[in-house]
Amino acid sequence: MERSSLTRRAILAGVAASTALSQSVPVPVEAQENVGPMRRVASTGKMIPAVGLGTWITFNVGRDPKLLDRSADVMRAFFDAGGRVIDSSPMYGSSQDTLGYGFEKLGRPEGLFAADKVWTSSSEEGPRQIEQSRTEWNVPRFSLVQVHNLRAWQAHLPMLLNKKANGEIDHVGITTSHGRRHQELLQIMREQPLDFVQITYNVLDREVEDEILPLAQERGIAVMVNRPFRRGALTRWLEGRPLPSFAAEIGTATWAQFLLKFILSHPAVTVAIPATTRPDHAQENVAAASGAMPGPDMRERMAKHVRSL
Repeated sequence: MERSSLTRRAILAGVAASTALSQSVPVPVEAQENVGPMRRVASTGKMIPAVGLGTWITFNVGRDPKLLDRSADVMRAFFDAGGRVIDSSPMYGSSQDTLGYGFEKLGRPEGLFAADKVWTSSSEEGPRQIEQSRTEWNVPRFSLVQVHNLRAWQAHLPMLLNKKANGEIDHVGITTSHGRRHQELLQIMREQPLDFVQITYNVLDREVEDEILPLAQERGIAVMVNRPFRRGALTRWLEGRPLPSFAAEIGTATWAQFLLKFILSHPAVTVAIPATTRPDHAQENVAAASGAMPGPDMRERMAKHVRSL
């Protein structure tokens, strides 16, 4: 689908008459000091929290004032827990406008790492799309811009690298999802000066462990993980089942934390970006980066247990 024509101004105008629906008090984000456990982006030395916030589907709420305020509450809880990395894309419907609404309401936290994507087959449209996204997010600049699902990457990567050289963006990356086009991704990783690669990885989808994650370590490419819960299918499937007794050894209180600790414990992984519509889940997810992490033997035990259910 092509991007929505919905703008942040249109959203704000649409909810102006419904402000009574929101009883939230703006977050004094400039005073926040709580930041989650940090990881280093090898190419630049930038330190970012290990758990971010995805916006695919969950933030595509259109003009609904209740859903917009719910999304802002998710952002508030995420920031309060120490989260700073947010990922979106122009293909995510109204998600970018929803972020803009949230930042308008809450302000921007110190250390925000805004990650977006370019998603168009037109090389000429790429820069305009990035600027439109930045405007809708309501941020002064992007920390990371990625080529979404390798779309027209031959045209977009040189443009993004030029923007980085000119100081317009801080990092450049490329993404794939659902386990697609891994061989082409590997070629790009070997030949291009990437700061980030975004891939699908979770306790059941482990193909990237064979080549992509080792190559990322070798090349000093930061790894951002999408679909950590298989778009919620994993957590729904596990809901109601008891955690294994050994989960206590790594300080996991919920299945979501169990699944995230499996991902974050891989030495190549920099940040995971679970999406949610619930503030308490946003805080729960960020907390998964704290405390003990499983070693290789425990990781295999975790994967074996999930596969056995």
